[in-house]
Amino acid sequence: MNIIPIVFAYDNRMSMPAAICIYSLLANAKTDTFYDIFILSSPDIDLNTTDLDNVVAEFNNVKVTHRKVSREFEDSFLIRGISCTTYYRLLIPDLIPEYDKIVYSDVDVIFRDDLSEIFHNTNLNGYILAGVNSINHLDTENSTYYRNIGIDPAKTIYAGNLIINSKFIRETGISERFKAMAHEKLRFQDMDIINIICKNNIKYLGPEFCLTNYIYNKAVNDPGSISALWSKKEISKALVSGIVHYNGQKPWNGYCPGFDIWWEYYRKSPVFDQKFYFNFFYNKLDELDTLSLWKRIKILVRFFKNGRKHQS
Repeated sequence: MNIIPIVFAYDNRMSMPAAICIYSLLANAKTDTFYDIFILSSPDIDLNTTDLDNVVAEFNNVKVTHRKVSREFEDSFLIRGISCTTYYRLLIPDLIPEYDKIVYSDVDVIFRDDLSEIFHNTNLNGYILAGVNSINHLDTENSTYYRNIGIDPAKTIYAGNLIINSKFIRETGISERFKAMAHEKLRFQDMDIINIICKNNIKYLGPEFCLTNYIYNKAVNDPGSISALWSKKEISKALVSGIVHYNGQKPWNGYCPGFDIWWEYYRKSPVFDQKFYFNFFYNKLDELDTLSLWKRIKILVRFFKNGRKHQS
């Protein structure tokens, strides 16, 4: 049996999207893959597991273990309405000592493939963890920010999808360094902590392990800007397979790149609710109907402009 340990951390605001995320993971598992799933949550909430339980009941290649996290981060720096749950990934090596190597994923993602190949083929000897370049160097504001805190913006990674060298972190006490920085007023919180402490010890993965909205935009509209990081083959692969990470607009709230992928898995899942599905799309039609004339003109201009760009 091919066992892959994977960790998620969320609160009740994300219980439904988490169930869809895990459904996509299990639905794309190979016949010999077994996912050992760990769910981290706050001791102060009674996590709603109804949707997740309904998903897991459909599969026999999975085990789910719930673990409460101490109040370690309750006084940590928070911004943009993100809860302290975001910091839980920093404690994974200590919270889950059963494994020396483990996957972490946010729940605003869709898995389009089995993880066994990338998990087993990613050699972490000499590295703290592996992740996907965040291409922050292509954004002027973020590039300046990272240089100001002593990080090369061209080498930062996203924190939403990681393969963690838990053994190395436990042996070197890096978790204590993670925890010590949780009170720092960093723009991207745990992501910044990981990039600060792990710099020079990060293994970079292809974009298929974390296709964010930003990478998607560059891959489609400006592939030359990321050609120094990834080959055309890697970029093309990420557009049709791997992990889609909705790190901006969420597809269950509004339109975004790849929103149709999320809804496809939602419709297939045991969590599917006809009323929620209908209301989402019907309300979007209402939104279009109530747009001002000027906004409608802007949409048309953008449509024809992009159409000509792709035809040229």
